[in-house]
Amino acid sequence: MNKNSNLYIVIYSTVMVVVVATLLAVAALALKSRQDANILNEKKEAILASLSLSGQNYDECIEAFVVNEKGEKIEGQDPIQLLFDLPTAFAENTLPVFQATDGRVVVPVSGVGLWGPMWGYVALEKDMNTISGIVLDHAGETPGLGAEVATPKHQAMYKGKTLFEGDEFVSVTLRKGGAKDEKHEVDAISGGTKTSDGVTAMLKSSLGAYLPFLKASVATPCCEACAETECETNNVENNE
Repeated sequence: MNKNSNLYIVIYSTVMVVVVATLLAVAALALKSRQDANILNEKKEAILASLSLSGQNYDECIEAFVVNEKGEKIEGQDPIQLLFDLPTAFAENTLPVFQATDGRVVVPVSGVGLWGPMWGYVALEKDMNTISGIVLDHAGETPGLGAEVATPKHQAMYKGKTLFEGDEFVSVTLRKGGAKDEKHEVDAISGGTKTSDGVTAMLKSSLGAYLPFLKASVATPCCEACAETECETNNVENNE
């Protein structure tokens, strides 16, 4: 066959495309399990980081479970796998929770920024109100502007902020021009108004989905403490 003919060029190009595509497909399949494992480890590390436990053993520090829209634990769902598609998990009211051995909890959040998806992990103190730490990330916010939400400097501002004003859920707001409410606001990203608004909406929507669980979690330790006190009182009376 004439190597300078159009037919030869077409056949040669087709063969090369098929060969390269096949090699890429084989490589992708061969590496998929490793890629999935890396993504899984990244999510676990982010959960630990929100608790300031980076470098610790996830399995030793975290108990994971799933709750529904009523805050009730449900079976048959893998909490960590739900993180791979949080929007669907929230839509189906399958809400993953990650509880540390010290009683703090981490709940994931999911939303949309200026250029694409955003997500994160919010760690709460045992009062289920005070933010212990937060990790935020994004798919494609503008470097130097909206992308600043993923920096330690920005995320440090959330520590100590509270979600409730009395019994009312108010969440945390990114305020343009600087935070005015020390309890419920942080400074918005300079030049990243749309991203900041996206984070505000993400926190309010995602954390709001966990309200029944958060309120029940605050009530439970109190009841247990009361029961323990009552038990001790009864024991004293019996001994007398």
